[in-house]
Amino acid sequence: MISKSYELRLDRFETVLSALLHIKESLDPTLAVRYSCRMGVCGSCGMVVNGRPRLACETNVYSLGSAEISVGPMEGHPLLRDLVCDFDEFFENHSSVNPWLVRTDVEEKFSSAKEFPQTRSEQDQYLPFANCIKCGLCVDACPVANTNPAFVGPQALSQALRYNLDSRDQGSDVRLELLDRLEGVWGCEFAGSCSRVCPKGVDPALAIQLLKLDVAKHATGRAA
Repeated sequence: MISKSYELRLDRFETVLSALLHIKESLDPTLAVRYSCRMGVCGSCGMVVNGRPRLACETNVYSLGSAEISVGPMEGHPLLRDLVCDFDEFFENHSSVNPWLVRTDVEEKFSSAKEFPQTRSEQDQYLPFANCIKCGLCVDACPVANTNPAFVGPQALSQALRYNLDSRDQGSDVRLELLDRLEGVWGCEFAGSCSRVCPKGVDPALAIQLLKLDVAKHATGRAA
């Protein structure tokens, strides 16, 4: 990939994303960058800034403490162009763990006659893992995902646990069986880099370790 350099005068409120948009609007209209909400909600503007996966819209340029800022695409996802990566495989891995509430009663899905209230303690079980915005930074930081394309990745695994912990869900057995493999939970080497880069404070490394315990318990019970 060809590197380019630009000079900008920025104020202390500028983010990396706003700087890139200045470049696109005034210096290089060919620059490809993906973004949407500009508020750290959509997860679209993930990229590598000064060697660390970050959201460009949440990264203040002055917080980096350097007059020179290096920006590049995430390396854990196939590159499309400039700073834009292909997320098809990422979303395939996400969907492979059934990241939705599963109910065994088919009729209930279309004509439920009751609500399913939760206590605060039940909500507290899964809420720490529910703030994932699917930005892909955790996958980009994961050394296993970067060396083993078959590994489902920390994002998908943490979301599998999120739904397994939800008291309304009835699909945990299927998820645990799906992930009881080397490309699932057992591929994780607990580097912890996924948790360090999450912009929303989700802890995928912890989620995967808890999921390993659940998978082992489920497999033991199945064997017995």
